Amino acid sequence: MDRTTILKTTAAVIAITQFGLGLGYLLAPAAFNGMLGLSAAPAWTAWPFAMLGARFLALGFGMLLVVRDPFANRGWIQAMIAVQALDWAGTIVYLLAGTVTLSQVATASFLPVVFMVGLVAGYPRAADRPQTAG
Repeated sequence: MDRTTILKTTAAVIAITQFGLGLGYLLAPAAFNGMLGLSAAPAWTAWPFAMLGARFLALGFGMLLVVRDPFANRGWIQAMIAVQALDWAGTIVYLLAGTVTLSQVATASFLPVVFMVGLVAGYPRAADRPQTAG
């Protein structure tokens, strides 16, 4: 599999993941948290969860832009690498502190690392720049 295919596949899987999280937190945050095995949060948390959902949807959209044209959307790739690094670090910190359990964090314990590897492995280099007719 070539680097571009790795990148586009990774970005597409991230987009699907982001859209799922975004819709869950935007439309049904209490139910979504319940599916993760988290205790009921106060009603006011629906408000920041709705804003979080909107951001997940925007990041998913950014990953679709990467699928369409990786070179032109390198900023989205860079942003997603940073998001995944911070997500993974936060997950590990709260997991080690005992705030959440491995079953609650589920794929968040390893999927950000997989995503970062795919994004870095396929990151468009200068040599990948599409040539224009001149």
